[in-house]
Amino acid sequence: MYLHPLIASVPQEERAAFVQRIELRSYRRNEVVLGADDWTDRVYCVATGLLRVVVQGSEDSGDVTTDFIRQDDLFLNAAPIEERYQPGAMLIAALPTSLYLVPTLELRALCERHPAVTMGLLEVVMKRTTVLRRQIRQISSASSERLISRILHELTVLAPGTGGGYDKRITQSVIASYSGLSRMQVNKTMRDLERRGLVRRDEHGVYVPPHFASSDFQELAPGESSPPSPPANPPGEVDPSFFSELFEAPKSGKPCKG
Repeated sequence: MYLHPLIASVPQEERAAFVQRIELRSYRRNEVVLGADDWTDRVYCVATGLLRVVVQGSEDSGDVTTDFIRQDDLFLNAAPIEERYQPGAMLIAALPTSLYLVPTLELRALCERHPAVTMGLLEVVMKRTTVLRRQIRQISSASSERLISRILHELTVLAPGTGGGYDKRITQSVIASYSGLSRMQVNKTMRDLERRGLVRRDEHGVYVPPHFASSDFQELAPGESSPPSPPANPPGEVDPSFFSELFEAPKSGKPCKG
């Protein structure tokens, strides 16, 4: 569920006013966007790049990546109409990332006037919960090779490279954090996959075969079973059409300030 379907039923004039209260902000790779104990009054929508949702693990396991927030998707609290909230997890830019920061008060007012928006937000929360449950099941039952293979394919959708595959700036440490495996296990498994010709890498990205998707780690949307086309803009740069298409903003396309 992306943000634009959430407000598709809202009258155009009201949508335009809503857009004017949104702030666009950019973050460097590995920069912390939001701390687990920080208070915020914003919902975070990814314009470009990729966010990691990170919780603190044990001393041995370190940080654990529970989810990724991809382009056009959003991060919000489980109770999305609260004025302020603590996320309970860190948001970290996995790649150079630009975000639209949506004031929760404005979103709450929209929910009060339009029940369809509320239902859409609840779907976002339910979807994220379902993904987390599938991840836990897969981590507890799959072999390390199958788990890593599935994650590598998932990354071709979450962080596509310029010529297929996934962005090489996604490190093995991030993969280890997401898989629940050690960095050493990830390195050993990926080296073995490379030796067998199942994984290859170059200066543009890391490439994996489509059959790596054959598990229920996370269902992909239709048409995502193979690596997507190269992105139109380099990571960290906002496509001007994104803003107008997402919210039907004025044709000038200038970033809005909160």
